[in-house]
Amino acid sequence: MPLANGRTYLAIPGPSVVPERVLGAMHAPSPNIYDGPLIDMVDTLYPDLKAVAKTGGQVAIYIGNGHGAWEAALSNVASRGDQILVLATGAFGIGWAEAATGLGIRAKVLDFGKQSGLDLAQVSAVLSKDKSHKIKAVMCVHADTATSLKIDIAALRACIDQSDHPALLMVDCIASLGCDAFEMDKWGVDVTVAASQKGLMLPPGLFFIFFNEKADVAHKSADLTTPYWNWTPRADADKFYRKFCGTAPTHHLLGLRVALDMLVKEEGIANVWERHEKLARSVWAALDVWGADGPVAMNVKTPALRSCAVTTVNIGAPLGTKLRKWVEENTGVTLGISLGMADADDPAWHGYFRIAHMGHVNAHMTLGVLGVIEAGLSALDIPHGRGALDAAAAIISKA
Repeated sequence: MPLANGRTYLAIPGPSVVPERVLGAMHAPSPNIYDGPLIDMVDTLYPDLKAVAKTGGQVAIYIGNGHGAWEAALSNVASRGDQILVLATGAFGIGWAEAATGLGIRAKVLDFGKQSGLDLAQVSAVLSKDKSHKIKAVMCVHADTATSLKIDIAALRACIDQSDHPALLMVDCIASLGCDAFEMDKWGVDVTVAASQKGLMLPPGLFFIFFNEKADVAHKSADLTTPYWNWTPRADADKFYRKFCGTAPTHHLLGLRVALDMLVKEEGIANVWERHEKLARSVWAALDVWGADGPVAMNVKTPALRSCAVTTVNIGAPLGTKLRKWVEENTGVTLGISLGMADADDPAWHGYFRIAHMGHVNAHMTLGVLGVIEAGLSALDIPHGRGALDAAAAIISKA
């Protein structure tokens, strides 16, 4: 008999779980967008968004998803025919390069594969050869949700500086912001893009572009900027409607205020990072045990290269899809599908699944997901090591 009735749990890497408090704030009558409390409240969002990204720069709020964020960021700093360097560690780095190409930007991609981090020597070689500084930006995804690989952004910044290259450093933090430690200013990032539906604990619908003075100088000569994507009036609006180039996303903003209260004012962003790190390590501990006597294997072998937001797992085709379906149908937990690890028509696609541990998650939620995965491994007679839940619990029990 299936045991899926009751509250379901979407353990995919976005959209993530939305807290009841955020949902409650959004369940409100439409507010006045011309005068009154909404306008005053929105002004309070900007300092707290900057606190999450650890920046003293500026931030613009948009209606849209992560793909919109890619296009908006590029439109604000690039001109048609510009060259950029994209460092790919999974499907989303490739996706950002494709967005650039669609805008008429020439994108050179260094694809480092799906299991290892950047080879900074390769990056340095490309930048050092660019004596005329035709490359306008170096772009990467901090934590790729397809592979679960995480890039050392500070090391990348040092590589660019050592190459004496003036390119902007643009980082996609859509999966990582509010999950993995990220310090925009300290690490020398010029443009950061993020979205509402992952670490910021909101439904999909908003994205954010953080930018510093160097990026804003590039913006002034960018010929791809359009009235809607233009970040200047959004970040420094003289009228409320200009913050959003039209009607404000009222209920998302109401939810965002509560989400930022929870992240910045109550828990504190450093504690948010620590929570995600410990929960991630508990997931990795369980996977290590299962994999000691069976086909379960994490995609990223080196812990320092793993995101604390999501873990990509290979269990071999067709077991990945079978396990996902069993867990969803019998326990009410939805795991992430294979994404970019193989072509969708390749049988290998069915060997992968992803476990999200991002946003509004805690110990009992994480242990619950691990528990139902173990039940699925047993129900499907998939070989696995014993004691995984004990190993996960041991991580969580440590102070």
